[in-house]
Amino acid sequence: MKIYSILLVFAVLLSLSAQAQKFDGGIATYQSKTSFDMNNFGGREMSEQMKKQIAERMKSRLEKTFTLSFSKDESIYEEEEKLEAPGAGGGMRFMGGGFSQGGIYKNIAEDIYARQNELMGKTFLVKDTLAKLDWKLEKESKMIGQYAAFKATAVKKAEQNPWDAMRRSRNADTTAAEAPKEMVITAWYTPQIPVSQGPDEYWGLPGLILEVSAGPTVILCNKIVINPKEGLDIEMPKKGDEISRAEYEKVVAEKTKEMSERFGGGRGGFGGGRG
Repeated sequence: MKIYSILLVFAVLLSLSAQAQKFDGGIATYQSKTSFDMNNFGGREMSEQMKKQIAERMKSRLEKTFTLSFSKDESIYEEEEKLEAPGAGGGMRFMGGGFSQGGIYKNIAEDIYARQNELMGKTFLVKDTLAKLDWKLEKESKMIGQYAAFKATAVKKAEQNPWDAMRRSRNADTTAAEAPKEMVITAWYTPQIPVSQGPDEYWGLPGLILEVSAGPTVILCNKIVINPKEGLDIEMPKKGDEISRAEYEKVVAEKTKEMSERFGGGRGGFGGGRG
């Protein structure tokens, strides 16, 4: 019998056992790491020493810890708070303003997505339906900690963040055409935890998603507590001007264009600057 079949039987049996027990939910901790190519950052005028300094400052932005509090129907994915280095400030700083994203709330039963974001000193409540992926269940499997995990893949539209837009605007050798239109998402889920939840915006598989690879970002679960004694705190964010995902993306695009023009003109940039 192939290892996939053995793990599948093992996972199904443990899943049935878990369902037979009282299940109120759990808290999963994830480590998120994003790689960043400094070779194409800043153009020829930026020295290797300067690139190294920027890479060190960016490390805390690219390596983060999140917690996913989840029940069968609801979840909230939040970054763990940590002390900032002196002068670092919270979120992404530019042009005297800032950019930060709040926790991601998902309600599978009611098809609700909500996230409270800060952009240029304004609070937005991005509220919409859940982003749905057409998952393909693969035959590959592996153990992640004590959990039997199974592979699933999907294709989604690639998202462009302000960092990418700024980099392209500063490099004469790169163009927007180089930005990928789509990316392949690889996820590993475990039927041993029978919820259709996962980190970030990912969900929709027959078990908790323990690992996700999406472009330069890898999200990996390293701790799970089922039915925590302190209970679960899952609340949908309510503050901010309510806006749909498409409307918010339009606002971000407009602010990114403004930011790129000002940065390109040498009057502002990441890490501060005057508006």
